[in-house]
Amino acid sequence: MIGDERIPSQDEVKGRKSRRHRIRKPKLTLGQKTRRSALVLFLIIVLLAGGVVYYGFNLYGRIKKLNVSNLTTNTNSLQPINILLVGSNSRAALNGKQAQYFGSASQVGGARSDVTMIAHFDPKTLKVTLLSIPRDLFVPIPNSHSSNRVDDALNVSPSQLVKTIQQDLGIPIQHFVELNFDTFQKVVQALGGIKMYFPMPVKDAYSGLNVTTTGCLQLNGFQALQVVRARHLYYQQNGVWIEDPLGDLSRIRRDHEFLKVLATEVKQKGISNPFTLNSIVSAIVPYLQVDSGFTISDMLGLASKFRHINPSTISSLTLPVELVNNYVYKGANYGDVVFPTEPQDSQVINSFLNGQGTQPSKTNKSPVAVLNGSGIANQASTVASTLKADGYPIAQVGNAPVLSTPSETIIRYEPGFLPEALALKSTMSGSIIMGQAPTISGAKVEVITGNQLTVYNSSASASSSQTPSTTSVATTQTGSTATTIPITVASTTAKNPLKPWDPRACPA
Repeated sequence: MIGDERIPSQDEVKGRKSRRHRIRKPKLTLGQKTRRSALVLFLIIVLLAGGVVYYGFNLYGRIKKLNVSNLTTNTNSLQPINILLVGSNSRAALNGKQAQYFGSASQVGGARSDVTMIAHFDPKTLKVTLLSIPRDLFVPIPNSHSSNRVDDALNVSPSQLVKTIQQDLGIPIQHFVELNFDTFQKVVQALGGIKMYFPMPVKDAYSGLNVTTTGCLQLNGFQALQVVRARHLYYQQNGVWIEDPLGDLSRIRRDHEFLKVLATEVKQKGISNPFTLNSIVSAIVPYLQVDSGFTISDMLGLASKFRHINPSTISSLTLPVELVNNYVYKGANYGDVVFPTEPQDSQVINSFLNGQGTQPSKTNKSPVAVLNGSGIANQASTVASTLKADGYPIAQVGNAPVLSTPSETIIRYEPGFLPEALALKSTMSGSIIMGQAPTISGAKVEVITGNQLTVYNSSASASSSQTPSTTSVATTQTGSTATTIPITVASTTAKNPLKPWDPRACPA
């Protein structure tokens, strides 16, 4: 049995309307979470449209086109295509009833990317991979000496978000797709509902989820929405209700499974029934925006080449992160944010791009400035000594303002020096992120040290039979354990298998 639909109280409604500041805890609203599903549905519709040319042209003609700069241009048809998929929290498209619960455009201004995914299409392997970037990832703002959540870049412009992803993470972006309002329930309803298997009773007071029986259950649009929204989930085992301890990270795991179930339903029911396909397209297209260079020819070309993709085989990854609670940056409390992790992030990104992204420079070791940004005594000197022993010319050793505790290590580089920044990052582990901007020191590449940083001598590591962790010659953590910064999950993983209590596809 599935519980009745839950209507938010007036206090909840008022609370949602008041959450209009950029500095906030990472709590996703109903609309934010379901946009994640609609974005993936866009990909499915594009693929389906290749089999029905009429729908392809009909779809494209109704999509709003945006001028997006900073996109990467491919030089041949065999190069992979990365599409940045964004779910914006703009209220501009809300009607009166929807605004009652989520706030109107006048009450909640601007737009941020509450959902950020990158879809990687590889024409050589004919594989599609999705990489989710946590919206609360704290990253440098392009061309500045400040940082913010990655989702805030869209509040500036789509071009700013593209630039942030490319410069901070080193992921080239060829196209941009945005949905500014969720149409998820209509899609599920157009399919006549979907079925999911519940191995245990589950509930979530915040999303309204209340499944009291087990087995393969039919979900309507609102009930499916409750599953997708659940980030405060409890499951019943041996008569006892137990809380899923990982909150939003567990929700991402369940959402990935849900998307595969939904994608399979769309492909099976949508392509065989033109009325169903038209209903799905009609639910998504009014709120869809793409970069003006993403032509109908591009879409149909993708659809034709990847038309045989099985949604259940699409690999879904999430960028590994560290969770930092009650983060204070430049004197302002940003609530809970997530920090990048190295070398995990580089390994996942390289795997996601199948080794076809910008590669670290192997020969050119540019002069590097090292500035102490953590306040740890002698940290810059220690790091500089290690880098010098590794063959890096040291341009300067000094101090930078301490902007936060804990703090990320930032590898700041000037235009044209991304390969050098990637090479430098490959010698480090900890909370490390890149950023392109004029350097403080005047060097082309500089390191602003954070308070959790380990530097390796790559030359010594390459010639040693010891493991990398034992060949470290400079460790600058603030303590002997990983508890030196407030981390809830020390390092998440890119792939998380379903837990015994998670909803999943019904057995065949």
